[in-house]
Amino acid sequence: MLELLSVATLVLPALANPSGFLRPRQSFDNTTNLTSVTSEGLRALVQESALFERGNKLQELAFSTPDRNRLTGSEGHNLTVDYLYETLTGLGDYYDVELQPFSIPIASGNATFATDGVAVPDAALLSYSPAGVVNEELVLVANLGCEAGDFPAEVSGKIAFLSRGTCPFGQKVALAGAAGAAGAVVYNNIAGPLAATLGASPRPEGPFVPALSISLESGTTILNTINGGATVIGEMNVDSVVTVSYTNNVLATTKRGDQNNVLQVGGHADSVAAGPGLNDDGSGIVGLLELAVQLTKFDVKNAVRFSFWSGEEEGLIGSTYYVDNLPADEQARIRMYLNFDMIASPNYVLAVYDGDGSAFNLTGPPGSAQAEALFNDYFNNIEDVPTVPTEFSGRSDYQGFINVGIPSGGLFTGAEGIKTAEQAALFGGQADVAYDPNYHLVGDTIDNCNGVAWTVNTRAIAHSIATYGNSWEGIPERSSSPTVEPRSEPVTLSTRASLSKSWRRQNMEIAERRVAVLAKSGTCGGEKLEI
Repeated sequence: MLELLSVATLVLPALANPSGFLRPRQSFDNTTNLTSVTSEGLRALVQESALFERGNKLQELAFSTPDRNRLTGSEGHNLTVDYLYETLTGLGDYYDVELQPFSIPIASGNATFATDGVAVPDAALLSYSPAGVVNEELVLVANLGCEAGDFPAEVSGKIAFLSRGTCPFGQKVALAGAAGAAGAVVYNNIAGPLAATLGASPRPEGPFVPALSISLESGTTILNTINGGATVIGEMNVDSVVTVSYTNNVLATTKRGDQNNVLQVGGHADSVAAGPGLNDDGSGIVGLLELAVQLTKFDVKNAVRFSFWSGEEEGLIGSTYYVDNLPADEQARIRMYLNFDMIASPNYVLAVYDGDGSAFNLTGPPGSAQAEALFNDYFNNIEDVPTVPTEFSGRSDYQGFINVGIPSGGLFTGAEGIKTAEQAALFGGQADVAYDPNYHLVGDTIDNCNGVAWTVNTRAIAHSIATYGNSWEGIPERSSSPTVEPRSEPVTLSTRASLSKSWRRQNMEIAERRVAVLAKSGTCGGEKLEI
């Protein structure tokens, strides 16, 4: 059994340079004549074949390693960072390319589960669970296990058995620990197995206990047996370890354009451990990298910064670290952040983040509504395709920017959520099937990326870069004052949730929904979709 390291002791480095970049910013000769970027000009350079070529490269990098993934800190991920850095630095003197190093905890291990001596084959470790062996009776938890009152007294010393849903996994397992449970088993609420994380430890609700997940099908069988009056004995064996690794964010900022009015765009460069992560989020970073290459043919009036984040799958660590270490005046120079996480889902929808809050009553900072309108207008009037709104749920790298009042937006094609009949009528594909059946699984490969979605979304990104690279007309001016107080203490995983403060402080309910990111079914995208 592997030893579990204390997550709370892992501290991200306090660097002498607060922004933590390896390379200083450089001056640039703007005298070279280039044509001003236009939406039509940049979009015309987007080719589906180029996206698949770069996607194949990412997959080759992952498959060249024993683990066949691009998990943050792994060999496959380090090769991804090298590929991004070398491609961007190979573009001549157009970009200031920077690496931002930081440390990160990486959870690994496995779990097995049996009931009354019969193995449950789809059991999986809930990442950041403590290790342990538990052989005890399963006790049903009321509702969804999101409140202390959901846990009956008889769960003490036993295994809490509960459903996924509503609140973070970490909250469920911590409440089980507070109730005295010896372990916790969470079953999926949609068909198929469940890959998930508990996130940061400790939590205010209580201590973590050994925890694992099982599929809806396995959970339903066990639930029916217990409801039928039988006692079910669970046998949990959880091996878990958390180690410290080191990684980098990769950032490339145009040396052309107004450096006081920056458009920042980004996606995450890491995958989960299960596979190479070609949709999640190889699709986003490939689209961005291809546009970074093509943008060098044009001039821009406003600086554009391409961001490739590490540690997203571990809890948005890279992007949060970046924002947390930006001085207030640097934050104020970012006029907008646009996020592109999963843009080639095989059973896709074309979803735009709900910046104005009209669909989910969760509004982004001023300027976010305009970002939403820009994408909707583009899809509806230029591509002649429909869109649906998706929630700012806190599941991707826009969250750190929203926390400090930077207007945000972006695109998403769906993760583990189920496509409705109405959505299938709009976009094609299969109703009652996940948008991405390979989400966080070994099957997230280049063969399961949808080229139509990938290409149309990359063209939409090109449109946003060309639009805001030329003008901020209609976008509110940013304040030079930070919207969250500066901190003197180092950033630790144990304080991560407390750092996620809404720019709208008075609305604590919304803030709580946003900081639940660390223990959702997984980071990436924004799974609530309308229609």
